[in-house]
Amino acid sequence: MDLVPWSRKGSFLVVWFLLLSLTCTLLVDVTHSAAHSDTRKVYIVYMGDKPKLDIPTTTTLPLHVNMIQNVVGNSNIEQEPLLLYSYKRSFNGFAAKLTEEEAQKMTGMAGVVSVFPSGKQKLHTTRSWNFIGFHENVKRSTVESDIIIGMIDFGVWPESASFSDAGFGPPPKKWKGTCQGSSNFTCNNKIIGARYYHNGRPFVEGDIKSPRDSDGHGTHTTSTAAGNLVSKASLFGLGSGTARGGVPSARIAVYKVGWLDGISDDDILAAFDDAIADGVDILSVSLGPASPDDYFRTPVTIGAFHALRKGILTSTSAGNEGPHLKTVTSFAPWCLSVAATTIDRKFVTKVQLGNQKIYEGIVPNTFDLKDKFYPLIFAGDAPNRKAGYDESTSKKCYPGTLDHNLVKGKIVLCDGTTGYGAYFAGAVGVILQSRPVADVLDPLPMPASCLGLDSGNSIYYYINSTRNPTATIFKSTEGIDTLSPYVPSFSSRGPNPVTPNILKPDIAAPGASILAAFPPIAPVSFVPGDNRVASYNFVSGTSMACPHATGVAAYVKSFHPNWSPAAIQSALITTAKSLSPNLNPEAEFAYGAGQIDPVRAPYPGLVYDATELDYIEFLCAQGYSTKLL
Repeated sequence: MDLVPWSRKGSFLVVWFLLLSLTCTLLVDVTHSAAHSDTRKVYIVYMGDKPKLDIPTTTTLPLHVNMIQNVVGNSNIEQEPLLLYSYKRSFNGFAAKLTEEEAQKMTGMAGVVSVFPSGKQKLHTTRSWNFIGFHENVKRSTVESDIIIGMIDFGVWPESASFSDAGFGPPPKKWKGTCQGSSNFTCNNKIIGARYYHNGRPFVEGDIKSPRDSDGHGTHTTSTAAGNLVSKASLFGLGSGTARGGVPSARIAVYKVGWLDGISDDDILAAFDDAIADGVDILSVSLGPASPDDYFRTPVTIGAFHALRKGILTSTSAGNEGPHLKTVTSFAPWCLSVAATTIDRKFVTKVQLGNQKIYEGIVPNTFDLKDKFYPLIFAGDAPNRKAGYDESTSKKCYPGTLDHNLVKGKIVLCDGTTGYGAYFAGAVGVILQSRPVADVLDPLPMPASCLGLDSGNSIYYYINSTRNPTATIFKSTEGIDTLSPYVPSFSSRGPNPVTPNILKPDIAAPGASILAAFPPIAPVSFVPGDNRVASYNFVSGTSMACPHATGVAAYVKSFHPNWSPAAIQSALITTAKSLSPNLNPEAEFAYGAGQIDPVRAPYPGLVYDATELDYIEFLCAQGYSTKLL
């Protein structure tokens, strides 16, 4: 699921990352924009690892304040609070409001590795566990309840049955975190910690100032990784069964960084800083940049490396920019990069025309039109000309492109896979047609079905050859997808855009139409105005694949508590089941080692381990130097 595209503000080009006490460092290349700007923006000043000396963290804050004073002056600090975050628990750095000139001055100060603008990240948004052979009665380790999974996401809905602490004892003694309770949010022995991060910018209407999830993404991913067993879970009857996470006995620590105005880099770094120090065992991060970037230009890469140094594996989503090649956005060797695959359940949504012809499409449709037929219109015949749109844009059904008076109360045929414009213009339902045929779509805010281009052309011909064309859309029924598992079109592909000989993604896991817990205040379709709410919902994306891998990684760690992040990553990769690119030829670069196999993963026979020094040597081989040591 895509919410807020990552936008980088300012014009610095930085390559950052100083790995202190080791043999090499990264070369920082900072270029300054020719256009001078006095506008203050949020910059991240990264200063590498925590000092090796026993310097109290209370000393770090004045140091950061002094650095800001040296570049902006005392008078400016008194006028406006400039320091937003002081990163000091797990690594060293801070986030502050600076002008471009002030940020440039900061780059030359002692101890500064890099300075870069805080951008925006994006989200990469039951039957799945059974499908990959991970049944309820699988062998469990007695220490599974000591495993703590840290979720850096949109928060959580703590009252969900998936997070009940019935039968749980007190948190493990190693836990050092806290519960940042507010808005009636309380932790328990299942959700043992919760924090939220919002860097001082104004809250958007609808945001909840607490770790509570009002969006849905965080609750969904969290329950997929470690939710309890909940029987009779469904979305209005669709997909009925037992919802559960990969490690139901594991504990959960929540770090909310997602808000209605996006996901800020500085918030993410603050979450990593706390999560590492709090004592989590595995980190799950279902977000990332919209497009590939050089090494060490996203906060997840920084945080994941410092997590690695403390023995914590970071599981990440590969991205939702497929099927184009070189679109994988998580490719640092120390991160587990997870692609999405389908499961063997599909939803069939039938469309019937007034001439009695029936076409089968996809989209989990929970609406029931009760066999009533409605007028049918092609979106290209209803452009919003007052707003300057013509057929070429209105046929795509983009918001604002359709004439409300022409589509209200009708079913609309649209080109492409979005029907939001028809919804906002008052349509009763939407029929989508796409080439290639869409393989996965999430629920829309109205009756909908997505057909292949041939079926769409037949409906288009019917509209233009019939005086009063009509249609109806039926509620979805469940079917079996005999081709599964395969990588759907949205999942980002390799090869690795920066270091092609490092295979990325690493592995694939279920990420299509995944049923998991959902806040009962969030719209099912994530679209404002959709009044349907549910306790469980279908969502697709590598965001959903990531927590599957997180759960399996936690499962492996419960059997091998002393294994390194690289050893766990190796076990998942070497035990994966082979996949075939026959359905999607470009998918050879999409699934890494193959489909994750939770049952075999704890018993790989052989693991390929790697240490912090191994990653340093890798970086040195990529051309980074020791000039900054």
